[in-house]
Amino acid sequence: FSAAIAITEQPVSVSVPVGYSFTLRCRAEGRTSLQYQWFCHQRSACRHIPGATKQDLPITAQQTQLYTCRINDLYRNVVFSDWVKVEVHQCVARGLPPQLWRGEPVIVLNPTEQRVEVGKPLQLQCAAMGFPAPSYQWYRNGNPLEQQKKKKLWITHAKVSDSGTYLCCASNSHGEHWTNAVDIHIGETLPPAEHLQLCLLVFLLATGKIALLVGNNRYQHHPNLMAPVTDVFELSLLLEQLDFQVVSLLD
Repeated sequence: FSAAIAITEQPVSVSVPVGYSFTLRCRAEGRTSLQYQWFCHQRSACRHIPGATKQDLPITAQQTQLYTCRINDLYRNVVFSDWVKVEVHQCVARGLPPQLWRGEPVIVLNPTEQRVEVGKPLQLQCAAMGFPAPSYQWYRNGNPLEQQKKKKLWITHAKVSDSGTYLCCASNSHGEHWTNAVDIHIGETLPPAEHLQLCLLVFLLATGKIALLVGNNRYQHHPNLMAPVTDVFELSLLLEQLDFQVVSLLD
């Protein structure tokens, strides 16, 4: 005994640029003639699509939505197709002529380089268009990460061993495309001395030439100098004319 209605071709998810026109397909076999009705799901509401009563559903992509098709026969038997996602990208990769696109994966979001503390979460993201929607596989140092097969790579508690070069492959029946490779650094925060040196370097790079002048006039085992205050003042004027920022200290 076989089912009254058998779906022979399920619709497939796609990831397309805004304005792209295509068709979702559903095919089924039954003991009587079959009737089709397409539904969409958006913002927590499911509704039937008026007039969408054929095997093929033409769509011009405007916004990301979910779709399913209901099939029933004359004996009130009913089945639903798989829910499929039509993902719509508002920002399309530059240099891609839509009229020449045949559905091969095209990367529209690349991951970015990161530095993460040990124990903190690591998240990398990528996205690709594709018809059908591409599948994803992340790699670290050229090796596939078996648990990372989505657009987002997520590691809850990063370890030093998670450091390395990451990239993702998006693939479908038309081919594959790779994201840019990015270096991910997992480590402790900088020690205080190194942190201080880094801050000083950033300060110097940001402020330009700096001169520190110290004029000492009072010595415990030496006679007072003739005019250290005047010397510092005159030297400050000279250095300022040479575009130095001058810090003067006395005694």
